[in-house]
Amino acid sequence: MTVTLDWLGCATFRLTVDDLVIFLDAYIDRVPSAPPVGITAAEVDRADYILIGHSHFDHIAGAEVIAANTGAKVIGSNESARVLLEQDIPADQLFRAQGGEHYRLSDDVTVRVYPSLHSCIWSTASSTPEEVVLGDYGLTEDQRWGSLNVWRQSSPDDPPETQAMLEHLNCSTGSREIGGALAFVIETPQGSIFYHDTSGCWTRVISDLRPDVALVAMAGRANIDGEPIQGSLTQFVGRMASMLRPKQMILGHHDNWMPPMTLDMSSEEALGPVREEIARVEPRVSLVNVGYLEGTRLLE
Repeated sequence: MTVTLDWLGCATFRLTVDDLVIFLDAYIDRVPSAPPVGITAAEVDRADYILIGHSHFDHIAGAEVIAANTGAKVIGSNESARVLLEQDIPADQLFRAQGGEHYRLSDDVTVRVYPSLHSCIWSTASSTPEEVVLGDYGLTEDQRWGSLNVWRQSSPDDPPETQAMLEHLNCSTGSREIGGALAFVIETPQGSIFYHDTSGCWTRVISDLRPDVALVAMAGRANIDGEPIQGSLTQFVGRMASMLRPKQMILGHHDNWMPPMTLDMSSEEALGPVREEIARVEPRVSLVNVGYLEGTRLLE
């Protein structure tokens, strides 16, 4: 059995298990100022399943194109299903999940769905993986969100790149609601692969999983058990490594996927502190840095 992973930018991956093609998220078509990943959603000609971690545009956009062109079945939240139904994806291609489901993808491959958490987008975030951020702890929802408007319209006073970013955000397929973040464990005869698409977790859920490979999101202010991490993204990744204890860890959501809002945290230089933290807390975990469309072999 051959298991191959392609990173397609942001938190999107293509996992190929022999002839089975599984997309993990589907956000490939980005703003023009973002580095190209080497393929567009319209160019995808093979997909059997799409697993959607949550329903924001930078995760679900593109799923409607891939599902329509390939007939791929989509596993995601009720909100993700609603978004895709509005894009004319047939209901029989949509499988709703909220955590606790176990789906068969082929004779040899299954996926288990787990409840997860979205990063704290209402909170102050790190500008680098190693920057420690404190505060915003114990707030109620009204205190957290206040007048924050993540999806504001562009203004003529905005720089051109910011205008393009906001127009792209507001025109892309997706929801302003998270829809319930999900995590997945894909099980194959060769081993298992953990995937989540945003930096959050329920520790009592994560601590019971033992995948061979973990695809971990590293972006924003990490959410641990419903509260923003009092620390850094580097420490969040280290904590995920110590709870999951995979043989290999691969990061996602850490490239410059929407400049000027985002920064590139995918270079070897930027990942230096992350490697050091993993070596400190769980030295048996190997951090594998992959580029776009590199066809990384897993579970060998």
